Amino acid sequence: MSRVRAAADWVESLGGLPLTVMVVPADVQDRDLARDLLWRLRLTHPEITLVYADSAYSGELVAWAKRFLNLTITVVARPPGATGFVVLPRRWVVERSLSWLLRARRNVRDYERLPQHSEAALTWTAITLMTRRLTRTAHRHRNRVATAA
Repeated sequence: MSRVRAAADWVESLGGLPLTVMVVPADVQDRDLARDLLWRLRLTHPEITLVYADSAYSGELVAWAKRFLNLTITVVARPPGATGFVVLPRRWVVERSLSWLLRARRNVRDYERLPQHSEAALTWTAITLMTRRLTRTAHRHRNRVATAA
């Protein structure tokens, strides 16, 4: 039996937690997946009206989302003439969240038989992160014992 590689795409809140997750074969382009992902977002979170997106999502998707889903897509693009690494606004939120989700070993590789299982694993990791945030004490280091030098 051959393995099919999968890729995950998600829409996340500014706090960094996924709002909706979709896992598809890795050969599917992100821009082809975007309509289904935005449709899921609209069904599960109708209160959201603004979405920040990478420049790969520009084009007719912006007009489609505005017309059919009443979503405003703001494309975060590189400054014209920029060379090398450039920090883009809002991009760090996605990269930070990706690192949080990939700290769970199960999410690093795709071991699941069905895409729904991978989606559930990503959702479970997000639930774990949120639970830890909610139960975090105000003083992280209050149980540490001071040692004399």
